[in-house]
Amino acid sequence: MIDGAMQPFALTLDKFLEHAAKWHPRAEVVTARDGGRADRIGYADLQDRSRRVSAVLHELGVRGGDRVATLAWNTQAHVEAWYAIMGMGAVCHTLNPRLTAAQLAWMVERSGARILIAGADLVSLAREIAASAPLVDQILVIDGEAADVAGGPAISALEPLVAGAESRLPWGGFDENAPSGLCFTSGTTGPPKGVTYTHRASFLHTLRALQADGMAISGADAVLTVVPMFHASAWGLPFAAPAVGAKLVLPGRQADGESLARLIRSEGVTVAVGVPTVWLGLVEHVEAKGGELPSLKRIMVGGAPMPPALMERLERRLGVVVQTTWGMTELSPSGTVTPATDPERVASQSGRPAVGVDLLITDADGRPLPEQRGVEGRLRVRGAAVVERYFGETEPATDADGWFDTGDLARIDEDGNLSITGRAKDLIKSGGEWINPAEIEAVVSALPEVSLAAVIGRSDPKWGERPVLLVELRDREALSDEALLAPLRTRVAPWWVPDEVVRLDQMPLASTGKIDKLRLRAEYGGEAAGPSA
Repeated sequence: MIDGAMQPFALTLDKFLEHAAKWHPRAEVVTARDGGRADRIGYADLQDRSRRVSAVLHELGVRGGDRVATLAWNTQAHVEAWYAIMGMGAVCHTLNPRLTAAQLAWMVERSGARILIAGADLVSLAREIAASAPLVDQILVIDGEAADVAGGPAISALEPLVAGAESRLPWGGFDENAPSGLCFTSGTTGPPKGVTYTHRASFLHTLRALQADGMAISGADAVLTVVPMFHASAWGLPFAAPAVGAKLVLPGRQADGESLARLIRSEGVTVAVGVPTVWLGLVEHVEAKGGELPSLKRIMVGGAPMPPALMERLERRLGVVVQTTWGMTELSPSGTVTPATDPERVASQSGRPAVGVDLLITDADGRPLPEQRGVEGRLRVRGAAVVERYFGETEPATDADGWFDTGDLARIDEDGNLSITGRAKDLIKSGGEWINPAEIEAVVSALPEVSLAAVIGRSDPKWGERPVLLVELRDREALSDEALLAPLRTRVAPWWVPDEVVRLDQMPLASTGKIDKLRLRAEYGGEAAGPSA
C-alpha cells in the first residue's frame, strides 16, 4: 500500500458539545426566567446532563432512528433534550407550540414519535396532541412540573429521572448520514412538508455558518438566540455556539422588547438573531424607555423581508450592524448572509452564499437563464445541506440536476448579492398581467412611519384581482392614504398601485414571525383572492 490515509471522523452533531465540554467547559448556556432571573450552566455540565437524558430515553425504549418529539421554548432543558436525542442516534422532531393541536397531531402521526418532551406550560397542548396521535404514550415534562392526569399517555417530570440516572449513555458510533432532526415547513403557502436533517448536513451547515463572512461567531461572543429552536433548528445556533465556545443566551418564551433589552444588558449579548418583528419590539422599547445596549454589536435578521426603515432605526438608535440573511427550512436553513464588514449593506439584499451552497436563476420551467446577473427569475439551490426528498415521500424534491426550486423570485447583482424579489405564489394576476407584491411592499416599508406592510390580491369582477395595501403604522393616522401611495406612483406601473389601503392596529403574524398572508387573504382578499394560474 503506497498511499497514506486520514483518520475516519464521522461528522455527527454530538461532537460539537463534546468539543465544548473539553475545551470550553466554563462557557455558559444562560436561560432567562420570569422576574429577570436566569439559569446558567457550563458546557461540561450540560454535556453530562444531556447524556443522562439519553440514558433515560434509552430506558424508555428509544433506539437509533426513532423519532422523539419536543414541544418547548428556547431553554437549557430543550438544548439538553436536543443533544440527548441526536447524540444517541435518534431523531429530534421539533414542534411549533404556536400551531394548533390538530396541526401538530397531524405531524406527530406522520413522524411516528412515541415520546413527547414538553415544556411545563405546554402540557395541556401536549395532551391534546396525544389525544389525536395515539402512538404517543409518554409525555416528559421539562422547565417545571406538571401533575399526572388520569387517562391518556403517562406524564412524568424529566428532571427526577435525569437526577436518578446512574449511567451516561455513550454517544456517536453511527453513520454521519443518519437522520438527526425533523422539521415541518410552516405551511404558509400549502400543506406542511417534513424536512429530514442529517448529522453530516447540519455539521457542514455549522462550519459554513461560522465563516468570517457568515455568522462569524467566535468564543468571545454572547449569542442571543431569539429565533425558536422549533423553527429550522434555530438557524443552527445551538450547534454553532458550542462549536466555538460562545456563550449561548436563551430567552425562554420572553421575546418582548423589555425582556430582550434586559437580557442583552445583563448577559453582555454581542450578537442577536431573530426575525425582523422581534427587533421592531426591541427598538420601540428602547425609543420609548431610553437606555443603551452597549454590548450589542450585531443583529442578524431573516425569515421575512427586512423593512428598510426598521434597519435604519436599529442601526441609528442601537448602534449595531444589521446583517440580512436568506434561507428556508429546506436549506437547514441558511442560504446567504450579508457580511458584517460589507460597507454597502442594504435591507433589500440578503448577501452571498458561502462555499457549500450554490444558486441558480431559471425561468418558470426550470431552464437556466442565459444571464445569471441582474435578471429576475425563479431561484433554485443545491448543496450539502439542501433537501433532496421530503419526509415520507418517494419522489425527489429536486430536478434531474439536483436543483431545488425554492419558489422564490430573485435577482443576483454583479457582486453576487442575492435579492429576493417575491414569492411566485404571491403574485397577483390583474387583467392578465402579473403584479409583484414584494416590490410594492419594499417601497411602502421604506417610509419611516411604516412598521409593517403587506400587499394581497382581492378578487375583482373586471380584472380578476386587484392589489390591496395593508399597513401597520407607528401612528395610525401619521400618513394619509395618498401619502402612503404617492411613492409608488413614480416607482411602479400605474396599474400596480393598490386600489385600497387598510390600516391595521397590529399586523397578523404567522407562527414563524412572518406576516400571515393566508389570514390576510382570508379576511380581506375575497373568495378568489390569491395567485391565478
